[in-house]
Amino acid sequence: MIRLEPILSSRTDLRMFKIGEFSQLSKVTVKTLRYYADIDLLPPAHIDLQSGYRYYQVDQLPRLNRILALRDLGFSLDQIRRLLDDDLSAEQLRGMLRMRQAQIAEQIETERSRLAQVEMRLRSIEQEGTVAQYDVILKPGEAVEVAFLRRIVPSYDQMGPLFGELFQEVAAAGLTPAGPPMTIYHDSEYKPQNADVEVAVPVNGAANSSNPALLRTLAASEALASCMVQGSYDHISGGYEAMMHWLQDNPYSASGPPREIYLRGPESTANPDEYLTEIQFPVYKPA
Repeated sequence: MIRLEPILSSRTDLRMFKIGEFSQLSKVTVKTLRYYADIDLLPPAHIDLQSGYRYYQVDQLPRLNRILALRDLGFSLDQIRRLLDDDLSAEQLRGMLRMRQAQIAEQIETERSRLAQVEMRLRSIEQEGTVAQYDVILKPGEAVEVAFLRRIVPSYDQMGPLFGELFQEVAAAGLTPAGPPMTIYHDSEYKPQNADVEVAVPVNGAANSSNPALLRTLAASEALASCMVQGSYDHISGGYEAMMHWLQDNPYSASGPPREIYLRGPESTANPDEYLTEIQFPVYKPA
């Protein structure tokens, strides 16, 4: 337990605390407080000339809190001194902190995405030589009437809200889902950010829809190369690897953007091991 022995300042009626007590109360080390004092960033309220003890007052906490906040924002101590000399208001500081908070949140999302990529690569390495577990088959490439939304998404973890928006639009247009939802990837290359994606779901009732702009027909193709992936979405990369091997070994070429059909997902089961995803590539056989 902290034993506080405040003294009365000879200059004011405010109680004063030894540097160790002030350190415990402010959660700032004595070493840091001494350094801030030495560079005149946060001088003690009083120094006993005989003992050399440094004393602080409660009304110094706002300045200390501003120093710590600005330091966490990445400012140098010289910059912090100038900002404090300019009498930075609490509202200005809150605005700066909110901006920094948003930047940190973005960095966290970026690092989370990077971590997912690392995990995917590790699994790919661990699964080398096991591509045969993913069977690729050909199936008819029939035209499909779908409701869709196409967006540029900052990151793939925003796909969930996009599907939510799609199903709201489907219900509002008087349509009925007639099959599992899907994602169609329109970029000609992989983009971890700002990807051009389309979420879609087969529907009934298109003729009576109140929102024709929500509808389109996925064009028929000569055939669809199809690969089933059992398990969490982290395993999908193995299906794409199998598809790559199949396209290399067979006389077919891709004729349209790839699709992921979510036959069984989190809306059906709480166990990711039970997810079932179909990867489809529209393909044709060159003459």
